[in-house]
Amino acid sequence: MLKIILLFLYSISISLHEGHALVKDSRPHNSFILLGASGDLSKRKIYPALWTLYRDNLLLPNTRFFGFARTPRSVDYIRNNCEPYVTLRPGEEQLYDEFWKFNYFVNGTDGGEQDYAVIDQFVEKFEDGQEGNRIFYMAIPPDIFPNASRFIKKNAMSKRGYTRVVIEKPFGRDSESGKELADIVEQLYTEDQVYRLDSFLGYDIVKNLVLLRFGNRIFMPGWNKENVASVKIDFAEDIGVEGRGNFFDRNGVIRDVVQNHLLQLLSVIAMDEPASLHPDEIKNAKVELLKSIKEIVMDDVVIGQYIANPDSKDSKQKIGYRDDPTVPNDSITATFSLTILKIENERWKGVPFIIRSGKGLNANRNQAIIQFKNASKNLFGNQLKRNELVIKLTDPHALETKIASKVPGYSNDVENISIDVNFSKLHPGIQIPKPYETLIRDVFKGSQSNFARADELLEAWRIFTPILHEIEEKKIRPIEYKFGSDGPLQADEMEKKNNFLH
Repeated sequence: MLKIILLFLYSISISLHEGHALVKDSRPHNSFILLGASGDLSKRKIYPALWTLYRDNLLLPNTRFFGFARTPRSVDYIRNNCEPYVTLRPGEEQLYDEFWKFNYFVNGTDGGEQDYAVIDQFVEKFEDGQEGNRIFYMAIPPDIFPNASRFIKKNAMSKRGYTRVVIEKPFGRDSESGKELADIVEQLYTEDQVYRLDSFLGYDIVKNLVLLRFGNRIFMPGWNKENVASVKIDFAEDIGVEGRGNFFDRNGVIRDVVQNHLLQLLSVIAMDEPASLHPDEIKNAKVELLKSIKEIVMDDVVIGQYIANPDSKDSKQKIGYRDDPTVPNDSITATFSLTILKIENERWKGVPFIIRSGKGLNANRNQAIIQFKNASKNLFGNQLKRNELVIKLTDPHALETKIASKVPGYSNDVENISIDVNFSKLHPGIQIPKPYETLIRDVFKGSQSNFARADELLEAWRIFTPILHEIEEKKIRPIEYKFGSDGPLQADEMEKKNNFLH
């Protein structure tokens, strides 16, 4: 009875929705169905990305957007929530209004099977018996993934078109849960229907890395243990959890960004040359690289948690992690980690790979640094610093090369200089897309090049699960560091111990 009532109400809402009288169109209908539409990820990333793609005419014709959540909401509620995260250029107000007219909201009940039957009926009214494609985006907690996957398969698949399912990280909590999720998805869907989204794979410069590495002879001979001293991936945020502690405290920094985002970046930096540019061959190369990484041990880890900085002039820095009302007072969840990964293959054996990430730090950084071994001191003494290649993922998207050079003029002194390639300045007329814009567009196009495969994710969990379990079982307390600092001093010492020089 409840299902019938809901469908009746939804039918009325369709007919009353301004500007949306359906017109017969021979082209396929395309439905983007966002599960968890009222959540933080949706308002900050997904809806703004959909708007940008709509604005730039990069979506398929006849595309509509359906938000779904168990909590009763409306399109107006979602729009108001998204406003702080959307930037409109002059004259775009009318187009922005038009975008929201193609949005609908499906109110759920308990997230059970009947909700997905309602979604199916709701979308079918727009397809009107014609060909219709459906994309389900799961912006929902990982413990809901299994049932959502089953309910979509049973109740809401497209009858006259394709169905694609986007799974947002985290993909489980450890090896066991990751394997369980992978098995469920494999039983329900074919691989071409599944898009395992990791936003770091959508960064333009990460997509560029394969070409930079294997399309430029200048890099290829030195990209190995004979020339590289250490590699550091550094993802720092100068903000705290800011009221989002409910999610973060269940996961911590390693599950939140290290085991997925930063390990994906590492795999592209360190993998051997793929057999071809086919997506499967690139993923094969990444999997082989991950298989050669040893499981992490506690001696190669530093974890920290930010505390209030009473001396700061920034009021936000006066609130420590455990002071946030969404975080338990006795939480020992790490907001900072430094992890040393060791790759046991011919190319990299003996080269430390350092992954450093944290919240509540003194800057925003999102970069990878390849630090090369010292040049000859016989000729130039101690004037030389190490050569570095710095890959900057954001703000700006850039490559920076640090080299030694003679000071111009009559002097024979040595100076260490930087050569920057800022891609935004190099191409001033091109707007570099944000990761979610790139990846959502790829889903519509059916391109899986920038998505993860199940075996990649399982290898990632193999590497990190032992240390995650050890930290939790032994209740290892993170080292405290002040909000606005560079993290625990022990992390700097660990970097130095592993041949990374500042």
